[in-house]
Amino acid sequence: MLRITDARTGEPVDAAPARRGLTRVEAHTQGLDPTNLRVLLAADLLVRALELGGTPVWALLSGERQREELRAAGAALGVRPFEEGGETGTGLGEAQVLHVVGEDGPEPDGVRIAVAPVRWETPGPPDTTDQAALRLALLAHPRRTPVRIDAGALTEAGDTLAHWRRAVADWARRPSRPVPDTVRADLRAAWEDDLDTAAVFDVLRAVESDPALADGARFETYAYADRLLGLDLARDLGTPA
Repeated sequence: MLRITDARTGEPVDAAPARRGLTRVEAHTQGLDPTNLRVLLAADLLVRALELGGTPVWALLSGERQREELRAAGAALGVRPFEEGGETGTGLGEAQVLHVVGEDGPEPDGVRIAVAPVRWETPGPPDTTDQAALRLALLAHPRRTPVRIDAGALTEAGDTLAHWRRAVADWARRPSRPVPDTVRADLRAAWEDDLDTAAVFDVLRAVESDPALADGARFETYAYADRLLGLDLARDLGTPA
């Protein structure tokens, strides 16, 4: 079960306390900048993790400034659509409401999931960079850890992404094998522990280097993890070796 740290208390809570009960995830933003984009990305990750666990989710975006611009930037980053938030009440009878906020952002009632700021140190704005590499660079750090994004971080993320995509395309040419139960358990343990994507990446690196695993199992593992990560790791399937 996904456990998430409530910023009000510093204690972990069940993200979906009612099995199969509707959970509302609301991203609270304050304009378009790298930190608010990270808030939206964290909300997207939370939605994906809940859905992988079988929880129905109502995803909302609230904010008074540059909401449409942020939606467009989020879409480029691979964030799935969020409905209009605001004064929604609890009309659908959701079992839980999770508010994703910046560390110095709004303080709505209910469980608050805090996202640390991004320090942007590249020549151009975020929308001029490789968006998949930016997504990986942001996910490589726990969301409560401040992130510094510079040219070196983006290059490293882009190189990692290109390497994984080539590997996944190569593994896909081998006979398929199921994700090993222990690996699946390790992945879920990682992301169900406060959405620890850094630990998810550690599992993927271990899978890549494990000589006991068949390439078909590596492929299925990366495809499974990408349902959470949203990095389009299977993009290069069918390309020449």
